[in-house]
Amino acid sequence: MKKLLITCALALLVLAPATSRADEGMWLLSLIGKNYADMQKAGFKLTPEDIYSINRSCIKDAIVGLGNEGSPFWHFCTGEIISDKGLISTNHHCGYSYLQKHSTVDHDYLRDGFWAYNMQQELPNPGLTASILIRMEDVTSRVLECLSDDMSESDRAKAIYNISNRIAKEASEGTDYEATVKPMFEGNQYFLFVHVIYKDVRLVGAPPSSMGKFGGDTDNWSWPRHTCDFSMFRIYTSPDGKPAPYAKENIPLKPKHHLPVSIREVKDGDYSMVLGFPGTTTRFITSYGLKEEMEVTNEIRYKVRTVKINSLRFAMRRDPVVNIKYASKYASCSNTWKYSNEQNIALKKLGTMDLKKQFEREYMAWAKDKDPKYQRALGLVDNALKDRRERQEALVYIQEGLLRGPEILYRAAVLRRKIKAICEEGNEAKREAMIEAIREEAAEFYKDYDENVERRICSSMMLYTYQNINVKYCPDCLKTADRKFKGDFVAWVNNFFDKSIFANQEAFDAFMKNPSMKILDRDGILKVGREIYEKYREINGEISQETRDNLIRGNRDFVDGVLQINAGKRLMSPDANSTIRLTYGNVKDYEPRDGVTYHYYTTLDGVIQKEDPKNTEFTVPQRLKDLYAEKDFGPYANRDGNLPTCFITTNDITGGNSGSPVLDAYGNLIGLAFDGNGEAMSGDIDFEENLQRCICLDSRYMLFVIDKYANAQNLIEEMDIVR
Repeated sequence: MKKLLITCALALLVLAPATSRADEGMWLLSLIGKNYADMQKAGFKLTPEDIYSINRSCIKDAIVGLGNEGSPFWHFCTGEIISDKGLISTNHHCGYSYLQKHSTVDHDYLRDGFWAYNMQQELPNPGLTASILIRMEDVTSRVLECLSDDMSESDRAKAIYNISNRIAKEASEGTDYEATVKPMFEGNQYFLFVHVIYKDVRLVGAPPSSMGKFGGDTDNWSWPRHTCDFSMFRIYTSPDGKPAPYAKENIPLKPKHHLPVSIREVKDGDYSMVLGFPGTTTRFITSYGLKEEMEVTNEIRYKVRTVKINSLRFAMRRDPVVNIKYASKYASCSNTWKYSNEQNIALKKLGTMDLKKQFEREYMAWAKDKDPKYQRALGLVDNALKDRRERQEALVYIQEGLLRGPEILYRAAVLRRKIKAICEEGNEAKREAMIEAIREEAAEFYKDYDENVERRICSSMMLYTYQNINVKYCPDCLKTADRKFKGDFVAWVNNFFDKSIFANQEAFDAFMKNPSMKILDRDGILKVGREIYEKYREINGEISQETRDNLIRGNRDFVDGVLQINAGKRLMSPDANSTIRLTYGNVKDYEPRDGVTYHYYTTLDGVIQKEDPKNTEFTVPQRLKDLYAEKDFGPYANRDGNLPTCFITTNDITGGNSGSPVLDAYGNLIGLAFDGNGEAMSGDIDFEENLQRCICLDSRYMLFVIDKYANAQNLIEEMDIVR
C-alpha cells in the first residue's frame, strides 16, 4: 500500500518525495504559490492571486468564519458569500442551534424548516459573528527574536503573549479590523491574521431537519450520503458599511467578492478546492501522544457520552417539547461521541501507531549528531505523558461525566460569581441592572432546559463516573452518595435538586427577588458542583509544572526536527488551528474494502430508497416525494435526468470546515463540505490518501430545494448561477 511510504502523520517523512500530494495538506493562503504547479496538475485554471490578494478582490473575500462574539477567532463552521447582498450558505448542522433557538412548538423550524421570503423576515442571532480575512503575514522572525532556548516555558509564553499582542495592535490600530497572531508547527512559526468581524448575522433559510439531517446518527461519518446539509444566513452592516451589532437600520453587506454557484455537471476526476477554517488536527503527534489520545481521551469520552446519549434519546422520544430543547445539544454530543469511537477504529486498522514508531526510529537516527535538543525531544514527551497518565484519566472522567455531562452544575457556578457581585454592589441602580442582566441570562439558559431530563442525566452520569474513576481521584460527594444513599444515585440527586434554587427557573426567579449569599452557598446543586470543580482543579494542579513544560518543549523540538529533516525536500502544512486554509484535490470514487467500490455521487433516488416512516432519521417530507414523483427537478438534474444530492472528493478537511465551499477549477461553487468518511476517521491524525474523502452537498440539490421545494425565488434571483 502506498501509505507505507508516507503519511501526513509524519511516518517516514525522511523518505518522502520532494513534493506533496495534491489531496493532502491544509495550506496557508499566502503560501499557496509554492503549490501552484501541483494545483495546475490537478486541474486548477486560476492563479494564486485569484485566491489570495491584498490588492484586489479575490476568493478569500467570500470565505466566512462563523464564530461567537466571546471568541471571534475560533470558528465553529465556515460559510461562503454567494450574492452581492451578503447572502451566506453554510451547513444545516452549522445553523442548527440557531434554528432551535428560534423554534417553538407552534413554529418548529427544526421540523418544518424556515424561509425568509423578504429581508424583513430574516431573524437576528445575537452573539453570532462572521469573520472575513483581510490579510495575513509571516511574523515568525519578530516573535522568535524575543525568545531563547534557555528560557523557561513560563517566560517564553509571557514573551510570546506580549509580542503577539503588540503585533496585533499595530495591525488593527486605527481600523475597523481585529487581529491575532497564531502559532504554527508547535510554536516554531507564527502568523498574523487580520479580519473584519461582522456582528449582525441573520437567519435566512433552511430545509426541515428531515432533509438537513437526513440519515442522522446512522449515516453520520459514512458514504453514500443523501443529506441536504445547508442553511442560509445574511451579513448586515451599519449604513456606512462597517461592522455593527444588530440594528433595524443596518443594511446587507456589499462584499468585495461573492461566489458564482454552478449547476454544471460534476465529473469523476474534476478539480476540487475547499477553503475554510479547519478547527484542529494533530498530525505531528508522537506515538506517545497517540497512545494517550486513543486510550484516554477517545475511549473514556466515548464510554461516558454513551450514557448521556442514551438518557437524551429516552427523554427526547417521549416529549416533543424536550426534543426541541435538546436537539442541538444532542447533535453536538452525539457527533463527538461517534467520532471518538470511529477514529480509534480507523487508527487501529491503518496501523498508525506502528508507522509513528517506525518514523520515530528514523528521527532518532537523524538526531544522533544534531543539536542535543532533538535527541531529548521524544524522551521528554514520553516521560511527561507517563507522569500525568493516571491523573489525565481522572480528569477526562470528571470533565466528560460531571462537568460536561450535566449542565446545571457548571451553570450554577457561573451564576454564583455574578450573584456575589450583586450582593457586594452598594449602588442600588447598578444592583438592579445587574439583577436584570442575570435574570435575562438565566431565562436564556432555562429556555432549553428541562428539570426532569437534567435529574436523569445527573444521576446516570454520576453513577457511571463513580463506578469507573480511580477511587483516589473520585470527588468526595460521590463517595458520600454511595455511603448515605446506599448506591441509589437517583435518590441522592433528587435530594439535592428538591430544594435547590437552580433546579428550575421558577425557583431561581424567586431567589433573585432577594438574593442572599447565605442561602446561595447552602444550595445543594451549587455545593455539589463546586466540590466537583475543586476536585478537578486539585487533580490538575498535581500535574507538575515541570511535566507540563517538558511536554510543550519536547513536542516543539520534535516538530522543529521534522521541519529540519524536510527542509528543501517536501512542502509541509501546519496543523489546523481555526485559521483559514486551502486544500485541493479531485472528485473521486474509492474502494473501502475488497470487492466494494463507492461511486462518486448520489441522487435523490437514494433518499426515496432509504425512506423509513418508522425511523425519524429516514423520514421524507411529502412535498419532496411529490417533486420526485413528478421528476420536477428544473435545471438542476444531471444529464441522466436524475437530481444529484451529494458527491465526494479527495480534499483534506476536518471540523470547522463544515459549510466550506467546494469550488471547481474556475472558482465556482459546486458544493458544500459537510462530513468525512468513516474508513478515514483517522484523518485528523493520519491522512490516508487511498481512503480519505470529503463528503459534499451538491450545489444543484441546494438550489433545487431553494427553488422548487421552498419556492424562495427571492434567493435564487440574487445569486449568479453558472449553467
